[in-house]
Amino acid sequence: MPETQNNTPILHRAEWQTMMPSPLATAAGAFIVNDNHNLSRFALLMSSNVVHYLYDHTNDDWIPIASGAFPVALAAGSCGAYNDWSNNFTATGGTTTTISYNVASFNINGFVVGETVEILSGTAANLGLRRTITAINTPATATGTGTLTFDVALPSVVANNDTFKISSGRYFILTAGTLAATYFKSYDIATGVWTSLSNTGLSATWGTDGRLVFPGMIGNDYDSVTNADVSSATTIGLTTKAWAVSQWINYQVRIISGTGIGQIRVITANTATTLTVDTWTTTPDATSDFVIEGDVNAIYALGNNAVTLYKYSISGNSWTTVTPTSARVGAAIAGMSADFVGVTGDTVWADITNIRNGKYIYSLRGGTAVLDRFNISSLAWEVIIYHPYLTTFALGDSTDWDGLFIYIAKEGTAAIPQRFYRYNVVKNSIVTCNTDWYLGGAATIGNKIWIQNLSSSKVVKWLYVLQSTSTNLRRIMLF
Repeated sequence: MPETQNNTPILHRAEWQTMMPSPLATAAGAFIVNDNHNLSRFALLMSSNVVHYLYDHTNDDWIPIASGAFPVALAAGSCGAYNDWSNNFTATGGTTTTISYNVASFNINGFVVGETVEILSGTAANLGLRRTITAINTPATATGTGTLTFDVALPSVVANNDTFKISSGRYFILTAGTLAATYFKSYDIATGVWTSLSNTGLSATWGTDGRLVFPGMIGNDYDSVTNADVSSATTIGLTTKAWAVSQWINYQVRIISGTGIGQIRVITANTATTLTVDTWTTTPDATSDFVIEGDVNAIYALGNNAVTLYKYSISGNSWTTVTPTSARVGAAIAGMSADFVGVTGDTVWADITNIRNGKYIYSLRGGTAVLDRFNISSLAWEVIIYHPYLTTFALGDSTDWDGLFIYIAKEGTAAIPQRFYRYNVVKNSIVTCNTDWYLGGAATIGNKIWIQNLSSSKVVKWLYVLQSTSTNLRRIMLF
């Protein structure tokens, strides 16, 4: 039977669906953390300081995980970010297609199957190479040797003490209050282990509202070069490039093949043809191929009823205060947001002679109709005058970025349906996109919307919302 126009409204109907309710109602300070790719199988729900769940998009269910045992109840300002990589692990040996490890040191679980493993140190021929994990074999007890099997053979066998990481990811969580050693932690999906991290360098107290932002994502390459013809102990480049001066500052360069493969350096300066970095361990040459991508070692923290922006080094486990070249005009208060914008799909923003993809963090200031934008390269804040809706976003609002758009959930209550907006970062416009008439409870601070791509074609996307003061989990397909 031929298709008719009568089918179109049904096939493309913007209809909300009710999913598996969360085990606990969302209280003040509770929040969701998802990955920037919107591809991870899981999103983390921080229900409280001691109770947490992974929401499994594949099976529409909630998985209780080990307690992070944070010292005080979640409160306004508690927030988190997802990093693409696991902790670093040390092998006990292996073959060209396997990695062996001691499960008593770290017990890797089956969630890593299908993820990427990268060799970080060891035999020179293997350095920086990435492979897809096809199987895992672990002993029945928490002793003995586990084995990861991957798809394509490495040039050399994996040896004892070689190190590696896995793209299963980590959640970084900052809880509000008078900060102490156990207020900032990470959760490694590959092992199910929480790790306490340093908060030295952050504000002594954290509250009001806040966000953590991760600017680096696997596969988000903003430019690439085959056979670099510019290289020295602190540079790499290509003479035919026409980059804008200083546009790549605070991005990173990663050598993906040839001499120096696997090395990553943050870009500290650039000319039209040359990137400047800290000293290479192995100086690249004309065989070196490289990509420019977001800094996978950085997490930004902002909010706290302040204009101050902080930057965390994952490898250094240390915080620094970012000194802006142009300060933020007003403090980020309740209802603030922060979203890094990576690959938009827009050709103008992807122009490597004037790159805009991967350059900005957008932040609603909260309590006003003001949107601020931070330029990661120039370290400058600017006020963005968006149109046509000058809507005030306040306590209880949530946001998430995907491609061209930042989606915004305006606070809803037991009497007011939750309304959704969509900000187009290229057109600088904000419009309403939907309203969910399924009522939640009183608005609470804590980001509780996220986007998930559930198709192999990466076309079908869903916007999820966990309603405030409620167990209701709802989703709607995005077109």
